[in-house]
Amino acid sequence: MASSQLIVLVSSLLLLSLAFPTISAYETVSGNKTVPSNKTTEKKTEVVVEGIVYCQSCEHTGTWSLSGATPIPSAKVSVICKDHKDRVSFYKVFVTNPNGYFYAELDGFKMGNPLLDHPLQGCQVKLVSSPVENCNLLTNVNYGLYGAPLRYENKRLVGQTYEAVIYAAGPLAFRPAHCPFTAHN
Repeated sequence: MASSQLIVLVSSLLLLSLAFPTISAYETVSGNKTVPSNKTTEKKTEVVVEGIVYCQSCEHTGTWSLSGATPIPSAKVSVICKDHKDRVSFYKVFVTNPNGYFYAELDGFKMGNPLLDHPLQGCQVKLVSSPVENCNLLTNVNYGLYGAPLRYENKRLVGQTYEAVIYAAGPLAFRPAHCPFTAHN
């Protein structure tokens, strides 16, 4: 087998491992002993998208710079997933916490094709609205207007019967409608 075929095979197996829930035996604790159980339990695997929404500073509007930006609590973003035939397979709006952070569990997300419909291929995050009256204009920082792509940063939450595979969207930003004019010398 050629090395390029091996790389493709290993990459495909890695993507498949992210796509399907696993079945594993769990252990119970009896006194001080850990006893393997002969029961099997299906581990529920959830897809999660996380990110932060900012208000871009007036000094950096028109750029992708977030220097001096402040997080926006209660901002809304949407997660949109499309299948390999470009049909919407998932859509939901999520709200940021007081630190501008969103943790979006894609409850109900399903893949018809584990490679072509994978979240890295088919899901994006878009800006929806900002509750901050003086910072509610959309920007295209990290493609927030057209759909920020996801990236996998090797982040998971694992429990006995639950696993969350976490994908990140780049930081997104709204901008102020009116910025004071500053003369450059």
